[in-house]
Amino acid sequence: MISTPFTIDVVHGIATLEATPRGIAPHRLPVWVRQQFPDPQLLAAEAQPSGVRLTFATASSRIELVTHPARVAYRGAKRSRGRIDVVVDGVLHTRDELTGGDRLEIDLQTGATSAHSGTAHTTTVTGLGSNMKRIQMWLPHNEALELVELRTDAPIVADDRSPTLWVHHGSSISHGSNALAPTEIWPVVAAQTARDVELRNLGLGGSALVDPFLARVIRDAPADLISVKLGINVVNYDSMRLRAFVPAIHGFLDTIRDGHPDTPLLLISPIFCGIHENTPGPGSIDTDTLGTDDVQFITTETPGNTAQGRLTLEVIRDALRSVVEHRADDPNLHYLDGLELYGRADADALPLPDGLHPSAAAHSLIGHRFAERAFAPGGPFGASRSSGENSGEPSSTPVRRT
Repeated sequence: MISTPFTIDVVHGIATLEATPRGIAPHRLPVWVRQQFPDPQLLAAEAQPSGVRLTFATASSRIELVTHPARVAYRGAKRSRGRIDVVVDGVLHTRDELTGGDRLEIDLQTGATSAHSGTAHTTTVTGLGSNMKRIQMWLPHNEALELVELRTDAPIVADDRSPTLWVHHGSSISHGSNALAPTEIWPVVAAQTARDVELRNLGLGGSALVDPFLARVIRDAPADLISVKLGINVVNYDSMRLRAFVPAIHGFLDTIRDGHPDTPLLLISPIFCGIHENTPGPGSIDTDTLGTDDVQFITTETPGNTAQGRLTLEVIRDALRSVVEHRADDPNLHYLDGLELYGRADADALPLPDGLHPSAAAHSLIGHRFAERAFAPGGPFGASRSSGENSGEPSSTPVRRT
């Protein structure tokens, strides 16, 4: 078997690759962000490779990917393991549930933690035939992992297509909470529905807080299309009042525009979430549901309490819409109401299982609706698609091997 190193030619959707004693750790945020603001929540979220995939072409009939997962588990509550989705020429071929790896177990009632080490995991893909094919190995959206070894029985070559580059930033919903597999989170569903779209997912659970460093990351990233979905975490944390929120959004957009003055930029407001529609944060976990498989999120405040600039989702939608209206001199800035992606009627048909995050079925709904509204002709991203599309054959240039 041929062993191919993990490089940026192979690993897509990342900021950096970090060498570790076991192998390579993919990171979705650059080193300077992690040094500047080493917040545990942010570091845990960015280390989970949501939207990250190995992409290459090969005539190999067998592929083996060795990884070492690391996950957080909650005592007394069942959480699904991460999965690796293998897509061959655009069609899902293998879905592999992770086993082993390291586990940090947390008792939500006491706060106690315990660490447990485990073994590496090997994803084996067979029955591929000897023809040349394009492979995508989507890494788990909900577990961190280290890439240990990639083995094939034929050489790997670089995929030199030039698809449209889409950078998206959002909260845990964009990160993929409650989705069952990495190709089922809504941004991946949208990208695959639109076709020939290369996603860089900056959906970061609990960390879409209008942070200036995220705007700088987007500013410096190659991008043909940019979207930012902001609001729910600001309410969850009760981290701002309206007077601070609106200028922060303007500053966030100004920073992005410093690097992408004319790139189509879509500002998306929150989807429907009953607990925060007309009730400010902070949010919390219902203590009566701790230790069960049905943990629920609640708000701790009074409905309708928007005095002194308290933020609810209804207030935030109005504010974001107004921001775009006040920037009417930017013809490439667009607004999308999150209720068009998932509204009150959708919550009745496909309820949020934990009161905060969409179900697997709702992720699919949101992804398809986003593709219809954003990528379709006449949509905010529709006019730019032709400049980045290239469905040519993979390059014949081999990737460097060991």
